[in-house]
Amino acid sequence: MSAPPTRSAQVQVQVPFHDLDPAGIVWHGHYAKYFELARCALLESFDYNYPQMAASGYSWPVIDLRVRYIRPALFAQCLNVSATLVEWQFRLRIRYRISDAATGERLTQGETVQVAVDLETRQMCLPSPTVLLEKLGLAT
Repeated sequence: MSAPPTRSAQVQVQVPFHDLDPAGIVWHGHYAKYFELARCALLESFDYNYPQMAASGYSWPVIDLRVRYIRPALFAQCLNVSATLVEWQFRLRIRYRISDAATGERLTQGETVQVAVDLETRQMCLPSPTVLLEKLGLAT
């Protein structure tokens, strides 16, 4: 199977006060939310966001989340959050990078893995459903 063109998307997030922990930095759990914002932009870029997934008969739950915290994000800091699709044949594997929008300094990186689940049977699908390959322009 040939590789699709690189699929990436980026969003900007300005850190709100309610995302801070008592130490005045972004609470670790909020990074998953920032990843989700970039992931939705990525999925939207090839017209397979969550509503389209459901309409095609599949859900794609996250089964693995990894985060590497490098430097803390702070109140009102503007962040660039990017998501890049790196695997699609048997699962969706997406890599993330969060950086300071002003300096480009890397703050956090991570990865999620999602698998297709047939909504009717509730069974995991291997390989990925044809509809994903069609959306990526890989179906023959």
